Amino acid sequence: MIGILVVSHEPFGSALIRCTRHVFGRLPPQLAALDVVPDENPETALNCGRELLVRINDGSGAVVLTDVYGATPSRIATQLAVPDRVRVVAGVNLPMLLKALQNRRMPVDELVESLLDSGRRSIRAVDADESAASAPPAPRTP
Repeated sequence: MIGILVVSHEPFGSALIRCTRHVFGRLPPQLAALDVVPDENPETALNCGRELLVRINDGSGAVVLTDVYGATPSRIATQLAVPDRVRVVAGVNLPMLLKALQNRRMPVDELVESLLDSGRRSIRAVDADESAASAPPAPRTP
C-alpha cells in the first residue's frame, strides 16, 4: 500500500491528518505529516522527511503531498522525490488527501494522475441556489 506524507507549513499537515481521523473514525496507516515551522533549517526538515518516508513506505512507493508549490515545504518535498517510487503533488487539500487514502493500492503514477484530476474537480464556485438547496432547514420560530 502506498504511503502518504504531507509536507506543509505548520500546522496544516497535522490538521489534515486529524481530519482523516474524523472522516474514517481512526488514523489511517502509513500516513504522516511533516509540519515545517518558520525559521526551521530546511536541511533538518528534509532529514525528518526522509525518516518519515522510511516509516510509511512498505516498498510499494509513496506520494508526498505539499501545500504551496515553490514554498519551502514544496522545495523540501521535491528533494524527497525518487523516480518511479516517490512522487510529489503540490496543492494538497482535504478532498485530495481523502482520495489518496482511498486509492493507494493502485500504482504510484496512476494514483498521482488520479489526484491531479480530482484536485481540478474538487475546487468549484457554489451558487447561492445550490447552497440553499443543500442547506438544512432553518429552525422554526414559535
